[in-house]
Amino acid sequence: MSRVIRRAVDQETSVAANRRWWDDEAAAYQAEHGAFLGDADLVYGPEGWREADLHLLGPVRGVVALEIGCGAAQGSRWLARAGARVVATDLSRGMLLTGQAIGENPPMAQCDGAALPFADASFDLVVTAYGVMPFVADSAGVMREVARVLRPGGRFVFSTTHPMRWAFPDDPGPLGLVASSSYFDRTPYVEEDDGGEVSYVEHHRTMGDRVREIVAAGLVLLDVVEPEWPSWNDQVWGGWSPQRGALIPGTAIFVSQRPGGPETA
Repeated sequence: MSRVIRRAVDQETSVAANRRWWDDEAAAYQAEHGAFLGDADLVYGPEGWREADLHLLGPVRGVVALEIGCGAAQGSRWLARAGARVVATDLSRGMLLTGQAIGENPPMAQCDGAALPFADASFDLVVTAYGVMPFVADSAGVMREVARVLRPGGRFVFSTTHPMRWAFPDDPGPLGLVASSSYFDRTPYVEEDDGGEVSYVEHHRTMGDRVREIVAAGLVLLDVVEPEWPSWNDQVWGGWSPQRGALIPGTAIFVSQRPGGPETA
């Protein structure tokens, strides 16, 4: 049994704990959510909005793309089908192996999103859908790494838990509609095993924190999308649900660009 607490956790501990957690849970996660995510689709969050709906990446045919926190690489397969040359990366070997079992695989690499094994200015596009950002203590470092590997004019699009949700219990019903924690409390959510070892971590940043990290990395913020819960989606995914989604946002999608391209020159 795990114990849930709030306490400080550094980058190294977060990486080690979340690597183990996703390795252990990869098969179960795919079994539970694989049908919703598809084998080759870029789904931005539990609301179900896809890149094919939102068109946040810009033209992808012919671009060199990197997906960080790719999970089973569904987004990378979608990008490849759309004409991109893509590399899929994830911290978890278990998630990458789950992806390999699906087939139609792009090149894959196991790595930490805060320490990407690629040369400067290697990619036209970096994307992640709920990967990396909620799970790292040094999200500012991830932003810097992404900016480093992007070419001038390259775009970074990431979705993550909407910062507002931090103030509410992780419950899909009425209990999840009453704020119980401070939005400004950035103390991580931590699960510990019976021996007191950290087994899972999520980190919180406010909306302002995210914006400042993007800007500090040298990127230009182009858009922030807060997708509404669509009427066709009646599923419950953890703390996300139609009941909550009708009242408070569950996902935030940030669209940014490295200066030097036609939109920011």
